[in-house]
Amino acid sequence: MLESYLFGALIAAAAVEAAQPGAVKPVAAPMRDLTWGQLNFLHTTDTHAWLSGHFLEPSFSADWGDYISFSQHMRKLADDKGADLLLIDTGDRIEGSGIYDGSVPKGIYQYDIYAQQKVDLLSTGNHELYKAYSIDMEHNTTVPNFKENYIASNLDYIDPKTGKRVPQAQRYRKFKTKNLGLNIVAFGFLFDFTGNANNSIVQPVADTIKEDWFQAAIKEKPDLFVVIGHVGVRMQEFKDIFTAIRKEDWDTPIAFFGGHLHIRDAVSYDSKSLAIASGRYLETIGWMSIDGIAKKQPKEDDDEQVAAQKGISFSRKYIDNNLYGMYYHTGLNETTFPTKEGRKASQMIEDARKALDLDHRYGCAPRDLWMTRAPYPGKDSIYSWLEEEVLPSVVVNEDRKDKPRLAILNTGGIRFDIFKGPFTRDDTFTVSPFNSGFRYVADVPYEIAAKVIGILNSQAKIFVHGLPNTRQLTIPQQMYPRPNFDEETETVEDGQDGVELGGFGKEGPEIDEVVQDDENEEEVRLELRGDDGSSDNGELFGGYTTKDDIGKDGDDTVHKPIDFYAVPNCIQAEVGFSADEKPKAVDLVFIDFLLPWIIPALKFSGGDYSAKDVEPYMEGTLTTKLAEWISDNWKDEC
Repeated sequence: MLESYLFGALIAAAAVEAAQPGAVKPVAAPMRDLTWGQLNFLHTTDTHAWLSGHFLEPSFSADWGDYISFSQHMRKLADDKGADLLLIDTGDRIEGSGIYDGSVPKGIYQYDIYAQQKVDLLSTGNHELYKAYSIDMEHNTTVPNFKENYIASNLDYIDPKTGKRVPQAQRYRKFKTKNLGLNIVAFGFLFDFTGNANNSIVQPVADTIKEDWFQAAIKEKPDLFVVIGHVGVRMQEFKDIFTAIRKEDWDTPIAFFGGHLHIRDAVSYDSKSLAIASGRYLETIGWMSIDGIAKKQPKEDDDEQVAAQKGISFSRKYIDNNLYGMYYHTGLNETTFPTKEGRKASQMIEDARKALDLDHRYGCAPRDLWMTRAPYPGKDSIYSWLEEEVLPSVVVNEDRKDKPRLAILNTGGIRFDIFKGPFTRDDTFTVSPFNSGFRYVADVPYEIAAKVIGILNSQAKIFVHGLPNTRQLTIPQQMYPRPNFDEETETVEDGQDGVELGGFGKEGPEIDEVVQDDENEEEVRLELRGDDGSSDNGELFGGYTTKDDIGKDGDDTVHKPIDFYAVPNCIQAEVGFSADEKPKAVDLVFIDFLLPWIIPALKFSGGDYSAKDVEPYMEGTLTTKLAEWISDNWKDEC
């Protein structure tokens, strides 16, 4: 019942327009209030260039300019309260939308638009590091844009002129807050990422926290430690940092801001710490507040200081990127809300979209196609659509078109749903932003090739020699499916028979907002995004219904829950097969991202192959082939 919720009044649904022309209007809904403290934070992560907002989702149709206006008003509110407000961003700012991916070179509009926001602390994500070009841009553009606010505790850059290894940015930052003069020591980490281009070096967190500079920094005795990072809040890296700080300083409060897994989540490591993850794609603006911070005096008695810190309290909320919610939290309206700086950024986005022709329509989707809101396999699954309709049509090498083939795509290579209606140039990048071409191994015996998909879809606890962790292949929300997950590894030798790999069955498990783990009885938190369609009778519409370690009241907007269906690591299409019998040999075609997994999987299946056996299969990327298929097959749906 709605009466059981603590929420503010429903905002009147006047004629509020979304910031970007063509975006759907925002949706009003019951709201929960934010809790203010002495020190408050707004947090973004994994925005992936969604600076335009969501054109077809009313809950998230505000753009980066609206966020700038919102943050400016929230800073003013903090000043009026005599409190402090800091803005945090924890990486993966690029790859995922036409604003970044649609230009040549990439990001010629993205970097300037993003820099219109005044971010107080920011760090690097793995997506900034896949390409040498994006690493250069981060070092030479984003770091100078934000100067001392950028922190890179375990990331180095290789200077192309000298060949020397230098810190990507400062290792940590010491500063005082504006109004209360709180002393902050802040760090900025990346998880132990190994897929970076060779003009960068990611040092493992466990090694970094042993270094002299880190050990000196945690002896600083600030009023608060702030640890930001492109790290899941339940991943080992954050736990190691927390343990290292607590060994030196068991009392000072610690605020952690994570990301990477595209979920809303919060976990308390102890009574004086809180870690929050704030979603993805500019759907979520995270909010954390801290109260009861005792400002430390140089000669203050230690016992008095400990007693003062006992009153520390944390609060968190996940704010929908919705203009109605922004109006609610600031007490403003359509007329009084936009600021000069916010309007400027929105205009920059509009101009960039026009210059990149992002609204160009390839066709119209006849139905919604979902990543996780519909079961796989099934007619409403985007993966079944790819497997049954798209891949058989586009995976064609004219010189080998008579050869039967298995075409493999990892589910993590698809990043967003397709909504019924216009499918634009921008949508090609939101669905598949990566420069993923097609490679193949020719004439693989079918009995060997057929085993590969099962190995790629194996459970994480199975380890095949030379095979990277298979959970890197799936969507971010499933990479770390269990909190406090201690992975047990069973070693399997190459070519060993009789091993059950636990492949993903055709009947995928249906997962509600919380899934029970039978092995350790700990809850899995899967965050749910709704269709935003409020019903005519005033019922709640579907959306995020987050349950975290703090409780069930984290979402600022009250939604009804929606279903979440698990997906495999990879899908496979059989192309050119006879209806009567399986072929003796096939071309094994795969997205090039899968190369580190394919060769070990083939060896484990009994094949004698190496990277020398891999060749390009055809021209084009998955993104370009999607656009071609939709132009050919959906052009009449409009």
